[in-house]
Amino acid sequence: MIEDLRIMGLLDWLRHDLLMTITRCEPASSDASFRRYFRVEGPGGRFVVMDAPPEKENVAAFIKVNHFLKAATVHVPEIFAQNLEEGYLLLEDFGSVDFLDRVTADNAGAMYRDALDSLFRLQTRTSIASCGLPSYDHALLTRELGIFDEWFLGQRLDIEMPSDIRAALHERLIASALEQPRFCVHRDYHSRNLMALEANSPGVLDFQDAVIGPVTYDLVSLLRDCYIAWPEQQIEGWMSGYYRRLLAAQMIDCSLEQFRRWFDWMGMQRHLKAIGIFARLNLRDGKPGYLKDIPRTLNYVLAQVNAYPEFAEFGEFLREKVLPLQEVAA
Repeated sequence: MIEDLRIMGLLDWLRHDLLMTITRCEPASSDASFRRYFRVEGPGGRFVVMDAPPEKENVAAFIKVNHFLKAATVHVPEIFAQNLEEGYLLLEDFGSVDFLDRVTADNAGAMYRDALDSLFRLQTRTSIASCGLPSYDHALLTRELGIFDEWFLGQRLDIEMPSDIRAALHERLIASALEQPRFCVHRDYHSRNLMALEANSPGVLDFQDAVIGPVTYDLVSLLRDCYIAWPEQQIEGWMSGYYRRLLAAQMIDCSLEQFRRWFDWMGMQRHLKAIGIFARLNLRDGKPGYLKDIPRTLNYVLAQVNAYPEFAEFGEFLREKVLPLQEVAA
């Protein structure tokens, strides 16, 4: 009933406040938050309406980040009208085909070149001094790692990581994140939030949680995507090419070896958080569809703990305690 009232309120705003004639309204998509999107049509064209309950979502943040990403020539949807009190936005419709729908081994080179170009503009044309974004600080990084401990280990598998292993893991990953050069970070720059467009692709969505943080965060989010896996040799090529681009632009000053280490360890932090979120979406929010993405995301973590001796004890915990229970849970 509550959801029906939200839709009724949305249509009332469109019809009576914006004086739009609506002939069709259907769900466009939902995501891992409380936001929902509806595609509406009428004589005036086709649009997407965001439904973001104000008590649960920050519409003002979406508008703020939209404006400075647009100024950085990142292709974000036009905002045609807004209702902050009720939590509704009337947006440009980028269609329903995202990178995950469109990408193949044959076209991945061109599509990821577009995505990396867009990320480069996001990072190099956004002033972290004036954008007013919060910092990806020690407290936030710690809270995110805690999602893995609480929801995946505790709630889904009913186990606990030994405190000494957890402390060492958190310390290393957080220190690595905090020592990196700082840029604007989208925080969810991956194949489901990049829309495949005929012109000026990609269209970038889901940017309202942007922060100022590590240079490698969005890069590893894109290249070691929780929803699609690419061969490591291909990832290495994309990553090293982007490193050279940042270096040539004098945006960073580090070796490729250092950059790769930052990239790998940042991916571990992000992937552990994502695994926890996938478990939480199932257990708390009744969205089991994300469970199928846990094995792929966990494999990224296992690859890095095998590659870096610093994580040997954590790797042993994963192999001996976590993997057997995860296989049963799956």
